[in-house]
Amino acid sequence: LAPWVPVVGLEIHAQISSNSKLFSGSQVQFAAPPNSLVSFFDASLPGTLPVLNRRCVEAAVMTGLALNCSINKKSLFDRKHYFYADLPAGYQITQQRIPIAVNGSLSYSLCIDNKMSQMVTKTVRIKQIQLEQDSGKSLHDDTRSQTLVDLNRAGVGLMEVVMEPDMCCGEEAAAAVRELQLILQTLGSSQAVMAEGQLRVDANVSVHHPGEPYGVRTEVKNINSIRFLAKAVDYEIQRQIEELENGGTILNETRAFDSKLGCTVPMRDKEGKQDYRFMPEPNLPPLILYDAKSLPANMNHQQVVNIDWIHERLPDLPSVKRAKLVEQYGILPEHSFALLNEDGLTEFFENVVKQTQMKPKKVIGWILNVLLSYLKQHSLTVKESPISSLMMADLLNLLEKKEISSTAAKQVLAELWKGEEKTPLEIVKEKKLELIQDQKELEQICQAVIDGQENEVIMMALG
Repeated sequence: LAPWVPVVGLEIHAQISSNSKLFSGSQVQFAAPPNSLVSFFDASLPGTLPVLNRRCVEAAVMTGLALNCSINKKSLFDRKHYFYADLPAGYQITQQRIPIAVNGSLSYSLCIDNKMSQMVTKTVRIKQIQLEQDSGKSLHDDTRSQTLVDLNRAGVGLMEVVMEPDMCCGEEAAAAVRELQLILQTLGSSQAVMAEGQLRVDANVSVHHPGEPYGVRTEVKNINSIRFLAKAVDYEIQRQIEELENGGTILNETRAFDSKLGCTVPMRDKEGKQDYRFMPEPNLPPLILYDAKSLPANMNHQQVVNIDWIHERLPDLPSVKRAKLVEQYGILPEHSFALLNEDGLTEFFENVVKQTQMKPKKVIGWILNVLLSYLKQHSLTVKESPISSLMMADLLNLLEKKEISSTAAKQVLAELWKGEEKTPLEIVKEKKLELIQDQKELEQICQAVIDGQENEVIMMALG
């Protein structure tokens, strides 16, 4: 029998980094006291109207441009109706007909067979990016068997990034989301911290035989870490293959990933397709964007969003930063990935290089193999490192000048890690770790050892 071909597509909700919500003036803040950041509009009191947040529109345009999308100069808002306790209006405002950005692409790289030295670059097509509101949060209190609703998150601006089903395994999905996360953080359009729910991933998974139509897909909802995404997708592919090979069928259903058990579990079926009764949002006009050509002469800049203006101000994206690091320092491409993957590590590396005589190629080894493994062991970020870039540079200078051996340098690093405010040189002196360069001094030490062990020397001579 021909092998199975897995197909994976992703829908990603990224919370827009903005001080206020998408359509109201309420503040956005993680872990604020429940229901302390709720305006009349968020609670959907009668007579309240939405006012579009310009910052959210700019963040979506910026993200669209970074993902090679076409930006629609006219996009529309729609109401998507469904009933849930944490959605007081009974509908969500989204962009179902014409979203703000379409037809983009995202390139990402991954290692073959876990070898960092062999990386392949792949591309996933981006179908669209749309603006929409987040819902509130239902907190289920099992002991009192009741559900509590916190509306702080209701109405927070989201960008939904819809990827085409161009991936085939958990590793690819994880690499694509990690690259998207880095891009969002570089742009500042979303902080994209998964642990705080600022980046939530839904994965659509199906399997089929080559040359046959795509199989029935399941959707794994709300995956909240990149590691779990890879596990959830791979588990779901395996589950579907086993189910089909045992003569079963795949249901079009929504599943959740149980990270403790490492498997996906059914949530609800989708067989009866939910009718969201989409309708145009009557309280919002079409969203009109401009570029340098279409901008009317008498228009107040504060009131419009100019796509070209945003385009000119895009920062270097991660792929460009990596290429520059490889070119400037002669490091390997896989090292540039490792530097960018840890927040603040690139700056740390560059600061060390500036302050040391050691070649960047050697510096990178010390930073990735030694310092980074210490940080990982103690679950610390680069910014929390007890060893500063200056101390690291001082240590590597001692090594480069052959004043200490690399074994001694590792000992000094272990001491520096304790954070006792000693310089590398002080530690070297205190622990007598210097390499001895003077031949006479070495001869004297050897002679003293021999003189102190006369019997052993005679035995060896006789032996």
